Amino acid sequence: MIITRTPLRITLGGGGTDLPSYYRRHGGSVISAAIDKYVYIGINRTFTDDYFIKYSALERVQEIDDIAHPIVREAMRLHPVGPALELVSLADIPAGTGLGSSGTFTVGLLRALYAFKREHVTAGALAEEACHIEIDLLGQPVGKQDQYIAAFGGLTCFEFGHSGRVQVSPLAISNETLHDLEEHLVMFFTGYSRQSSEVLRDQQQRSEAGDERMFESLHMVKKLGAATKEALEAGDTARFATLMHEHWLHKKERSQGISSTEINRWYDLGMENGALGGKLVGAGAGGFLLFYATDRARLRDAMTSAGLTELRFAFDHDGSTVTARGA
Repeated sequence: MIITRTPLRITLGGGGTDLPSYYRRHGGSVISAAIDKYVYIGINRTFTDDYFIKYSALERVQEIDDIAHPIVREAMRLHPVGPALELVSLADIPAGTGLGSSGTFTVGLLRALYAFKREHVTAGALAEEACHIEIDLLGQPVGKQDQYIAAFGGLTCFEFGHSGRVQVSPLAISNETLHDLEEHLVMFFTGYSRQSSEVLRDQQQRSEAGDERMFESLHMVKKLGAATKEALEAGDTARFATLMHEHWLHKKERSQGISSTEINRWYDLGMENGALGGKLVGAGAGGFLLFYATDRARLRDAMTSAGLTELRFAFDHDGSTVTARGA
């Protein structure tokens, strides 16, 4: 039995510039943070000559090509370790909530397959192979941030070159600033982000078509991301909160599907009740509202009264790991 644990993430700056449709022209830059909410993948040998796959659905098939889950199917094609295989997926947070679950799932699955084969793989190779599955093989309109932060963990800066090469470096912040962020970042669930692929595909199509308005928005997001990095490394968390707010204003202009009347109302409520800045985590249309708050008690009371549920979290510094390895 092999069990892997792979973290979900929040984006601190530059989100959206990690899509190939942008970084191939202009280069991208994202600051991402892994959090202590995880996707778990278990792989075990069975006594039946088939593939038994358990996630939000159940599959029992004879051949890899018959696997309905696209990521599992493509990963198993690259790593044919079956049949007589049981594969189980569990998660702290359901998919469709804007925390990068698809990329996390892919990285965790690949980590489990490598461990099952008793083969070593670096975090960078793991992330790049996960990107290959989602972007190249499946044609998903996603970027590279989710796979890389899931593999590396921590609070990490990613630079995406025109060729697709990714430069990885830890965010150089003090322990005091790290604890400040864990103390003052507060997150609330707004609902499932069912349209995230549509929002990302809209960005992809408009970028590929040379939409200057889209590029101008993403240029500003990248600029704000660079300013966010400077603020955090200087320990200026108040400036970081202000930049979060500026980022959110620009993000809403990128596509009509990113926000909604309800999300805008909840965001304004947060800003009126102790938050210095915030944004919607993920592509948009749902998921989690993340705030930096000086008066957390007041913010929690206001958001709870509005019917939102808080997700308490800390940062993960391990990335994707093998937590159990049977005989």
